[in-house]
Amino acid sequence: MDNKELIEKFYSAFQRLDYTTMQSCYANDIIFNDPVFGILQNGEPQAMWEMLCKRAQNFSLSYSHIELIDKEYATCNWTATYLFGKQKRKVINHIKAYLKIKDGLIVEHTDHFNLYKWSKQALGMMGFLFGWTSWMQNKIKKQALDGLQKFMKEK
Repeated sequence: MDNKELIEKFYSAFQRLDYTTMQSCYANDIIFNDPVFGILQNGEPQAMWEMLCKRAQNFSLSYSHIELIDKEYATCNWTATYLFGKQKRKVINHIKAYLKIKDGLIVEHTDHFNLYKWSKQALGMMGFLFGWTSWMQNKIKKQALDGLQKFMKEK
């Protein structure tokens, strides 16, 4: 399987909320990074996708513009639409993924998106007023990491 097919396999599995297939696209020592969770490793990225897929509500995903930069590096644009939190606020998150691929598996995955735009959608007025602050962004990250650690313990 070439790198483009691997990326398509990952995101088409994500469209189906098939976290097992998504996990199979990752190397065991995958390093993941995004604005919400920060740096994840040691099984955390795999658990994160499982948690997000299992908790997804009214979820849809599209992906496009897979760009193979060289033999190892690629980018991809993807958009996730879902309901977030107890208030079930609609979130449309536009993300750019940066991927490093080695031996047919993703070894590094960084997702970039505007956390302030996300927080305005996901958190409503609190996100609008405070989502740009480091205080709120750190709070979002802490809650996400605490939720992931709890999910991993309960597995």
